[in-house]
Amino acid sequence: MNSVPGKRIVVTGATGNVGTSVVRALAQDPDVTSVLALARRRPELSVPGVEWESVDLSRPDSVGALTGLTRGADAVVHLAWRFQPTHDPVVTWQSNVLGSRRVFEAVATAGVPALVHASSVGAYSPGPKEEPGVDEAWPTDGWPDAAYCREKAYLERCLDWFELRHPQTRVVRMRPGFLFKEAAASEQRRIFAGRYAPGPLLRLDLLPFVPDVEGLRFQVLHTDDAAQAFRLAALHEVSGAFNLAADPVIDAERLAELLDGRVVRMPRALARTSLAAAWRVHLVPASPHLFDAVLRLPILDCSRAESTLGWSPAHTAGEALNAFLRGVRGGGGDDTAPLAGKRWG
Repeated sequence: MNSVPGKRIVVTGATGNVGTSVVRALAQDPDVTSVLALARRRPELSVPGVEWESVDLSRPDSVGALTGLTRGADAVVHLAWRFQPTHDPVVTWQSNVLGSRRVFEAVATAGVPALVHASSVGAYSPGPKEEPGVDEAWPTDGWPDAAYCREKAYLERCLDWFELRHPQTRVVRMRPGFLFKEAAASEQRRIFAGRYAPGPLLRLDLLPFVPDVEGLRFQVLHTDDAAQAFRLAALHEVSGAFNLAADPVIDAERLAELLDGRVVRMPRALARTSLAAAWRVHLVPASPHLFDAVLRLPILDCSRAESTLGWSPAHTAGEALNAFLRGVRGGGGDDTAPLAGKRWG
């Protein structure tokens, strides 16, 4: 696996959880001479070697700007994604699906030789919850009732079509588990728990038990480790899909160890009903449909990323979750609009 020095990389969604880590990882690589970071809102964040441009992928007329911005790039890393509003999936579809298709069109028109796309474990069809997990050949039909999974799965089909039409373009699909870092914790609290969730009150001694819901078994990864995988995929002649996750798999017992709490069995129907009621009255933005999907996500086998990319995570799953908890309680953030740190409100 050889890389060519002097590469120019364009990154979409560069101000978010993954984007801020990816642009920093690329800027620190000696084989990269230029990083162009694209976002809807130009940030205050300054990273040596990184230039910023503003572009709104949800706008139908953004293709021309994208084509000009990506022309001459050696690779485009596409990370842009909108999680809300969960009550209006048309809005997220326009941004995530149609916006991604505009990126793909710009890559083809500009003749960019490589496209690295941020897919997700959420693109996978329901599967086994036990190790060693599913490899990258597992079906990617998602869970159709959840907008996030539906959109990720649809874009997998779009990339199938793209590869048939543009075989000269190297396409990589990254499929990570849940991604956490301290600087993204405030954003993730707002996305999943709501703007007014009391971050400072998320203290271990205030969590008397950990609910054990059937199927609640998932994988996580520190965002900086995922960024290294994206960097390797952008710079080296690899293609296809890569699962990304860290050990160990997280379940109720692992969470209880991490939080020094005790496990209490909770019926799936009770957990879902409670979440659905809160979501319907807009108390929380996380939808019950996404909860349904999480309970069905398969466990991932990440051996291809290790053998082909030469990648392995530097942080355990527990360390990634601890970083998230520190950030939630401390109002962790970064100098971008999505990652603005705030303890309350």
